[in-house]
Amino acid sequence: MEYKDYYKILDVERGASLEEIKKSYRRLARKYHPDVSKEKNTEEKFKDVGEAYDVLQDPKKREAYDRLGNQWKAGEQFTPPPGWQFENGFSGANFSEGEASAFSDFFASLFGGGVPFEFSSRRAHTHQRQRPPMRGQDIHTKLTVTLEDVFQGATKELSLALPGQVSPKTLRVKIPKGILEGQQIRLAGQGASAYQGGQAGDLFIEVTYAPHSLFNIEKSDIYLKTPITPWEAALGASISVPTLGGQVEVKIPAGTQSGQKLRLKGRGIPSKTLGDQYLLLEIMTPPANTEEIKQFYKTMETTLPFDPRKGW
Repeated sequence: MEYKDYYKILDVERGASLEEIKKSYRRLARKYHPDVSKEKNTEEKFKDVGEAYDVLQDPKKREAYDRLGNQWKAGEQFTPPPGWQFENGFSGANFSEGEASAFSDFFASLFGGGVPFEFSSRRAHTHQRQRPPMRGQDIHTKLTVTLEDVFQGATKELSLALPGQVSPKTLRVKIPKGILEGQQIRLAGQGASAYQGGQAGDLFIEVTYAPHSLFNIEKSDIYLKTPITPWEAALGASISVPTLGGQVEVKIPAGTQSGQKLRLKGRGIPSKTLGDQYLLLEIMTPPANTEEIKQFYKTMETTLPFDPRKGW
């Protein structure tokens, strides 16, 4: 039988991480999926990619495969080393005839009980059509939503192209009230179609927040830069401020300084842990752009015995 270089099949280095192996498998599975690929021998390539992934994503199988070393090249005639079955602890009892027939003779000789296998190669190919249908690929995408949508809950349309489909698929996606950025919405069975009648994959939608003209977000809390006048800061005042739920009246305490924060409890994102809204107070000085205002500031300078740098 011919030796199969699973690393070459998956287009990864021998030291590749599990994440790199998964990423490459997803890419190649899409490329060679018989429903969409126009390349030659696509079904065989699709099967080889699946077989390589089955071995390399399993730590025990990968370790056993790696023990063969680099002395063989893809396509060369191969016979397992003497005592392979006993040495590596794999047994033909681990696989049914139907399961093993979904893989190559090379795989069967290594992980299905040694050589000869439980059944002949010809018999294995006879049962090739009996292998269980393969599940469709899970699809991952992102959806950008507004903070208002998150605060109230909403339904959005999402259009995306899926493997095996000619035209884009349009879905109505329910945005749960209070969903946090980075969380995912799972739509079961809305991923890629399966090959040979298997179950379709799932669609995972990662939520991202659209930039807002007023608010910044940290987890479930909302931050709003809030400008106030010097007299509002000095004397105290009642001002109207925006929140995701509408305008609210807020009292500015007398003697407020720039950089102070006011907390509006429960006015943040209504997630599992209810967020708050914080007002970041900034004292804004009117510009001295007329002679009258300049004179007013000079009067303040001589009237108010105030030195903000006292103690330096």
